[in-house]
Amino acid sequence: MRNIVRQLRKQAGLRQEDLARALGVSRQTVIAIENDKYNPTLELAMKIARLLKLPVEEIFFLEEGKST
Repeated sequence: MRNIVRQLRKQAGLRQEDLARALGVSRQTVIAIENDKYNPTLELAMKIARLLKLPVEEIFFLEEGKST
C-alpha cells in the first residue's frame, strides 16, 4: 500500500512531530507510514484522513499490479 501522507502533512504545514502528537502515536510511526514501511490500522488511517480532511481513499491506495 502506498500513501501521500508526507505530501499532505507538508501542505498542511505540520511537522512529523505535530502529526504524531495529534494522532497519539510516536514520530517514528509517522516516519514509517510516510516511508511505506508500516501500514496503519484502519482506525489510525481514519484518524489521519479526518485530521487532513480527506477521504481515506485519497491518502492511501494499493499499488497497481500488486496482489493482496
